[in-house]
Amino acid sequence: MSNPTETTCSHCSSVWQKQGTTNCWSGDPGQAPPRPGNCPSETYQEVVQESFDQYHGDSEDAKIAFTAARVEGLCYQRTPGSDAVNARWTRVEDTIAFAKLMGYKKIGMATCIGLLDESERLAKILTAQGFEPLSVCCKAGSIDKLVLGLTESDKVRPGTFEPACNPIAQAEICNRMDTDMNIIVGLCVGHDMLFNKHSKAPVTTLIVKDRVTGHNPIAVLYGQNFYYKRLQKQMVI
Repeated sequence: MSNPTETTCSHCSSVWQKQGTTNCWSGDPGQAPPRPGNCPSETYQEVVQESFDQYHGDSEDAKIAFTAARVEGLCYQRTPGSDAVNARWTRVEDTIAFAKLMGYKKIGMATCIGLLDESERLAKILTAQGFEPLSVCCKAGSIDKLVLGLTESDKVRPGTFEPACNPIAQAEICNRMDTDMNIIVGLCVGHDMLFNKHSKAPVTTLIVKDRVTGHNPIAVLYGQNFYYKRLQKQMVI
C-alpha cells in the first residue's frame, strides 16, 4: 500500500487572502485558482465522491448532512438588493434549529462540574424551546484520581480528595436515558474524545474548555503574534 498524500488545506489561507477565493470555493469555477499539488479534491477525489454518496438516501448520516447544510443557510440573513449576507444566529440558536429540524426531543448535556451554572441556563433555554434536557456531570460517582493510577503530585491540589472525570460514564448514562442528541458543555481535552467515542447519539460541542481565555480558545490563535508568540518558540511539555 502506498503512503497516503499529506494534505495541507490551511496553506490556501494565503490564496484566500490574496484572491478572496480558493479552488474549492469560487463563484466561477472556470476562473478558480489552480489546485495546489496536495489538494484533497485531486489526491483524494475518490474519497470525496464516495463520502458524498453517503449523503443520499434515508440514513442518519444523510439526514444529518442535509439538515446541517440547511441550518447553515438559515443562520444567514440576505440583504435585499445586495449580495451581502449577515449572520443572525448564535451557536445556541444553530443547535436549537438543528435539533428541531432533526425531530430530536431528548437532549443530553455532558457538563463539566465547573460549568453547572451554564448548563442550567442552557437547560432552561432548551426547555422553553420544547426539548427535554438531561444533564450528566463529569464527576459523577466521585471516584478519586488515584484510582486511575495517578499520584498525589498529579493532582491540582495534592493531599486532597480530587474526583476524576468519568466521560465514559457520562456517555453510557446518556445512552441509557436514550437521548436523541448530546451536547458537550466544557469537557476537558481527552475527556471529550472519550465521550464522543462512547456516545450512541450524535454529539455536538457547545462550549470548549479553556480555563485561561474564558472558554474562547480561538483567542490564542489571534494573539500568537504577540501574547502567545511563545507557542511557536517554546515546547508546552
